[in-house]
Amino acid sequence: MPTEIETIAVSTIDGADASLGDYAGKVRLVVNVASKCGLTPQYEALEALYRKYRERGLEVLAFPANEFGHQEPGTEAEIKEFCSTNYQVSFPMFRKIVVKGEGLHPLYARLTAERPEAHGLNGGEFRTKLEGYGIKTGAPSEVLWNFEKFLVDRQGKVIGRFAPDVPPDAELIVSAIERALSV
Repeated sequence: MPTEIETIAVSTIDGADASLGDYAGKVRLVVNVASKCGLTPQYEALEALYRKYRERGLEVLAFPANEFGHQEPGTEAEIKEFCSTNYQVSFPMFRKIVVKGEGLHPLYARLTAERPEAHGLNGGEFRTKLEGYGIKTGAPSEVLWNFEKFLVDRQGKVIGRFAPDVPPDAELIVSAIERALSV
């Protein structure tokens, strides 16, 4: 039986109806992404993770969002072209959604409710850095910035959340993915 998170409607980047339930039985790494962010090069590591682990059941699911510094201004077609051309992205991408604030998409409302705190590097230094630039970061339960990652296990339970400054190939994430894949 699908979990609540697996029943929430989303749309693929090409406009088809979808949900996380379409990937039931797989480990899912859900990431809010942006094309014009200092963290955009994480696409490369996300693609490498996907290629390394997809045969074992990992899906990387990318959700473009424009809440952080308007760093995802493009249309779905522009985003798809950018990711394909610059990072050879082959993992599933979805339509742009709101991951923080007014208009919060139900998927991200559920993800943050199930896992209200992210694991970060250096004791929250990234949050402090953003605040030093005068950026209001919000509550710890809210998505902090582009490239925050949620790990959903094969049963549809959110088992991990990683701050934007944790690269996809960091041991913290890789070991969590390997544990989830081994179950």
